[in-house]
Amino acid sequence: MNLSATLILAFGMSMDAFAASIGKGAALHQPRFSEALRTGLIFGVIETITPLIGWSIGQFATQFVVSWNTWIAFILLAFLGGRMIAEGLRGKNSECQPVHRHGFWLLVMTAIATSLDAMAIGVSLAFLQVNILQTALMIGMATLIMSTAGIMVGRFIGPILGKRAEILGGVVLIGIGCNILYSSLA
Repeated sequence: MNLSATLILAFGMSMDAFAASIGKGAALHQPRFSEALRTGLIFGVIETITPLIGWSIGQFATQFVVSWNTWIAFILLAFLGGRMIAEGLRGKNSECQPVHRHGFWLLVMTAIATSLDAMAIGVSLAFLQVNILQTALMIGMATLIMSTAGIMVGRFIGPILGKRAEILGGVVLIGIGCNILYSSLA
């Protein structure tokens, strides 16, 4: 795989994380760049690790990973999206403090759910002559950039949408999960 193909793959793999980050950024109250960078780092590190795991698994159990990864991603994204929708619909007191930062484990779970496709790509890369470490690092860097940008885009969308931002974020996550499932079944 040449450099341009690797870059296209890297940014293609980061699109799910970008969409999820927009929803996360919209749900926050004026997130700072440091929060966007924190989210980008979490998403980027996980997106770097998952193709390596997929590549390793691809050496042994390709059929199991390929047949189940879309269902796992769908279930995780539907659960996280449903949770965001429920939080958005729940009547919040005006006395509640606005959320300035997402919890670490919530971000990790979202990152894992959006990076399972990168694990599947890692499985397929096991059968090609590629430098998996370089490819995984490029995917991780693209995800870091796109997730950080997604939070900042969400910062501007959030005030426009108000309380509906978290609901929209949940719908986006569920939509990503459905798209992953649909594309694997089609």
